[in-house]
Amino acid sequence: MFQDRNYKRTFYSAPQSIESLIAAFLEPSINVLCFLAVNSYFGEPVLRSTLTLCVLIFALTFPGRSRFGEHPISAGLDMVGSWLMLLLILALCAYATDSLRYFETPVLMWWAAFTPLCQSFTIETGRRISNSYAAKARRAAVIVGAGALGFKVESALRGRDGKGIDFLGYFDDRLDDRQDPRASRKLLGNLNRLSDFVRAQNVRRIYITLPLGSQPRIVELLEQIQGTTASLYFVPDVFGISIIQGRLQDINGVPVVGICETPFTGTNGLAKRVSDVVLSSLILLLIAPVMLAVAIGVKISSPGAIIFRQRRNGLDGEEIIVYKFRSMRAEEDGKEIKQATKHDPRVTRFGAFIRRSSLDELPQFINVLQGRMSIVGPRPHAVAHNEEYRQLIKAYMVRHKVKPGITGWAQVNGMRGETDTIEKMKSRVEYDLEYLRNWSLALDLQIIVRTAGLVIFDRHAF
Repeated sequence: MFQDRNYKRTFYSAPQSIESLIAAFLEPSINVLCFLAVNSYFGEPVLRSTLTLCVLIFALTFPGRSRFGEHPISAGLDMVGSWLMLLLILALCAYATDSLRYFETPVLMWWAAFTPLCQSFTIETGRRISNSYAAKARRAAVIVGAGALGFKVESALRGRDGKGIDFLGYFDDRLDDRQDPRASRKLLGNLNRLSDFVRAQNVRRIYITLPLGSQPRIVELLEQIQGTTASLYFVPDVFGISIIQGRLQDINGVPVVGICETPFTGTNGLAKRVSDVVLSSLILLLIAPVMLAVAIGVKISSPGAIIFRQRRNGLDGEEIIVYKFRSMRAEEDGKEIKQATKHDPRVTRFGAFIRRSSLDELPQFINVLQGRMSIVGPRPHAVAHNEEYRQLIKAYMVRHKVKPGITGWAQVNGMRGETDTIEKMKSRVEYDLEYLRNWSLALDLQIIVRTAGLVIFDRHAF
């Protein structure tokens, strides 16, 4: 009974780092505070419109990104890019709602110029504080297991996440042919020497990268170093599979390693949904006349329905109905669907125009408001295509861990239009999985802006 209680008190989910937590609130807070400061400097009152804009700014930039560990030039370029995209989104919102008249032009201009300076100062200050703390709290570390996985851990420790760690070397007693040549050059000895070395060198962290088949040796190793104060970390070898948002969780005291999980949980999910509702509502207001014109064009160009409804797989693979302006004479939604190709005879002349300009996708903003889709995410494929590709492409269905999008990371990286080969579809899936691993609100804004450029200048879609 007492053993079980102690076990439940032993394992905890890994907490978010203080640096990440600060960064999540710091960037949106600075954006809001700078606006209020400039507004106050010009003697403007804080009205309802002012507070509304502050809430919108905070929602669009939360959670902020931690740039303290990045190279100053990279951090600066990323910060400026994110800031320009935010200004563009706000400008579109102001145009759609005719709300610029509620704000003084000098306030907006000075805020647009003053905020990046404050952000740059904050990033540089945070970087110096972080580096100073890391220099004072340096910790020696060793890796048990000189294989390929051990070398991956060493490379990670030498990156930004290993700041403040002095890597000393490896311990392993396996044969040379099971060791990575890049790691074996830093071999400190076999496992029997580890305990004495840890005490003598005051090692604070030990990373165990031995395979699960070595469980008896791992248990023996843990018994040897229990008398030290070093922190122990076991690194499971899961690099042979596609890891999406890997994290440690606690289920009533039982530790669970999450390998494939949606990035849109907690505040991330709330930020994603709020941005979808706000942006899709404003965009629909802006494009209402365009949608009306396209609807008339579809109706008079060929007989049939204006809106084409097609079954697609949405979040977690559940079937959803997606709207598009009809661009073909035939409406296919069966078990076998042939993808549209260049000069496809099924496509009407007006349909070719709206497909090339992506105007046929505009009704999907209604799907976003319904909660079936997101503005940015992996493009939804027909159910019949999913059944085909899930058998041919590794991790294909993982892209359904999030809602499908009107546009996505794959589309702005050249994977727009027909995927007539397995290799093209594999490339699209790889971009989709990369988006899931690296999602941020700033990345969504970047994709939206790049999509707008493609719609205007890309002539390869059909």
